[in-house]
Amino acid sequence: MEDDPKPLEDPVEDAVVLPIEDWIDLHAFAPSEVAAVVEEYLYECHRRGWREVRIVHGRGIGVQREVVRSVLRRTPFVLGFADAPPEAGGWGATLVRLDENPRPKE
Repeated sequence: MEDDPKPLEDPVEDAVVLPIEDWIDLHAFAPSEVAAVVEEYLYECHRRGWREVRIVHGRGIGVQREVVRSVLRRTPFVLGFADAPPEAGGWGATLVRLDENPRPKE
């Protein structure tokens, strides 16, 4: 007699909901998730009308930093970005300026 197959888990039901703040630390996310996490984070911050956010990607060898900045370059409502000042993470974090006009996610 075969065992009944285990039902698939509902990914929405199992999702972890994180509070949205004016900064995000990417150390908690798998490298393969970073681009999608940054995109969603930026859209939510923009929807809320925030003007500046900080993305902590770590220093390392710069791979995560480049993934983050690649997303920033292709996001139309990002006005600019730069390394954070030393007291806010230095080159291990990126400050991002956002357009103040919220638009719905496309």
